[in-house]
Amino acid sequence: MTASPAPSPSGTSTSASVPSPGADALTAVVTGASSGIGRATVERLVAEGWRVLAVARRQERLDQLAAETGCEVLAVDVTSDDSVDALARRVEELFEGSLNAVVHVAGGALGIESAADADLEKWQRMYEINVLGAVRVTRALLPTVRASGRGDLLFVTSVAAQEAYPGGSGYNAAKAGEHMLAAALRLELNGEPIRVIEVAPGMVRTEEFSLVRLGDQDAADKVYDGVENPLTARDCADVISYALGAPHHVNLDLITVRPLAQAAAHRVARHQGV
Repeated sequence: MTASPAPSPSGTSTSASVPSPGADALTAVVTGASSGIGRATVERLVAEGWRVLAVARRQERLDQLAAETGCEVLAVDVTSDDSVDALARRVEELFEGSLNAVVHVAGGALGIESAADADLEKWQRMYEINVLGAVRVTRALLPTVRASGRGDLLFVTSVAAQEAYPGGSGYNAAKAGEHMLAAALRLELNGEPIRVIEVAPGMVRTEEFSLVRLGDQDAADKVYDGVENPLTARDCADVISYALGAPHHVNLDLITVRPLAQAAAHRVARHQGV
């Protein structure tokens, strides 16, 4: 399978360069689309001819993404039943009751406290977004995915779902929950033409992930100190695109992707030129 061409850099697209998907184009919903991996995934899929509904909480960022790529957008809070119900209605209307892929990117980490000093509000928020948000969206959109006859549920988790590390217990627990959701769905949907795919990134440098987690730009920058080539959001979008584009009888159950400098969640080569 050959790699698909990369999209134009963010912010450089114009309406003249937006692809015009055909009537038989594949369709996708991408959550967490306002920044980082979600945004890069929308850019990549639209460039490849998909019809994409990009969802996130921040309307102004979605509007900018729509202007740059030609995607459809809807402001959605994945922790709200009413908001996700509105998403299901929009998908039914926009894609005429048939949806090929749901890419679950919405999520995130909050804090680095030890379990002994756990901030339970942060733990609850991480569980609400990473696990219950993914469940809520899956439950709402699964009927339209089934109706497509060629469906994909793709979950962007983390190496934190596979490896515990000090200060990561809350995020470890939340992402492990999302990992098990994907694993259970794969069993429950066995025999149906629906793939369940999990992409678990390691160290990815985006504009917001570490900043939101740590609440301070200097602290966020130190996470990547001495790592010359952390993953980028576009690296992850490449992997997502490859998984969705593989022949539909090929299921990439779990893809763990890290930068070369990272051997494990807690072991990173710094100042080594890799």
